[in-house]
Amino acid sequence: MGKLFLLFVLIPIVEISLLISVGEKIGGWNTVAIVIATALIGSYIVRQQGLTTLINAQQKMQQGEIPGQEVAEGLLLVIAGVMLVTPGFVTDFIGFLFCLPMTRPLIAKGLLSKLQMQVVSQAQGGFNAQQGSANRSANDDIIEGEFERKDEYKADTERLDKPD
Repeated sequence: MGKLFLLFVLIPIVEISLLISVGEKIGGWNTVAIVIATALIGSYIVRQQGLTTLINAQQKMQQGEIPGQEVAEGLLLVIAGVMLVTPGFVTDFIGFLFCLPMTRPLIAKGLLSKLQMQVVSQAQGGFNAQQGSANRSANDDIIEGEFERKDEYKADTERLDKPD
C-alpha cells in the first residue's frame, strides 16, 4: 500500500511542484519545450536500445542460453518509455537511468539478483511448510489395513461361475 501511495500520489505532487518551480525560473513555454524534448529524445533512445536488447536476446537464445539479463533490461526499457513520456523531471530522470546503456545493465543485474533472492526464499518457505504438514501427518494416528471392493469382487466371481 505504501509503494502505491508513493507512486500515484507523492510523485505527481513532486512533479507538479517542480514543473511550477522551473516554469517560474525559465518560463512556462521553455518548461513545456524541455518536457517535449525529453519525451522525444527518450523515445528515440528507448527504441534504439530496445532493438539492441532484442538482438542480444535472440543471439543468446540461438546459443541455447537463457536471456535473463536481456529480459530484465527489456522490462526496464518498457518502464523507461512510460516514464519518459510522462511529463515531469523526476520521471524523466528515472526513465533516462533505465534506458541509458551505462546504467540499465547495472539496474537489471540488481533486479535479477533481488528476484532470485525472492524466489529462493519463497521456495524455502514452501518447502518448510510442506515439511511441517508431513511431520504433522506422521505424528497423527495411522491405521493400516487392506480393503476389498465387494461390487467388483461380486462381478468377477459371477463371470467366473458362468459357463461360456
